[in-house]
Amino acid sequence: MMHTYLGLDHVQVAVPLGGEETAKTFYGELLGMEEIPKPDVLLKRGGIWFQCGSHQLHIGVQDEFTAASKAHPAFEVNGIEALRSKLVSHGIEIVEDVPLEGVVRFHIRDPFGNRIEFVEKRL
Repeated sequence: MMHTYLGLDHVQVAVPLGGEETAKTFYGELLGMEEIPKPDVLLKRGGIWFQCGSHQLHIGVQDEFTAASKAHPAFEVNGIEALRSKLVSHGIEIVEDVPLEGVVRFHIRDPFGNRIEFVEKRL
């Protein structure tokens, strides 16, 4: 029997120890992702989980933290210009990327320095 891929279940982004409250504010309040409960068996590891459309974003804590400057999640959104305006109004620097046909995109850095991309397809 062959296997098939159904898509992504989740993406994980690392933050330094003690970064959960900052992550809640940034990902939950500013970006508007819904916090979801972690399974009890994983609570002792720290971190926080968010629902993002049909996928999940897991924020994990890391002892010797280094921000991901190249590897990154890219979130597909509707209303990317409204998101851009909201981020700018909160002092978040928007970094434009090379244009792709039919796609509006930009990236930012989260409070920990991780690269986060947003895309809106316009085909």
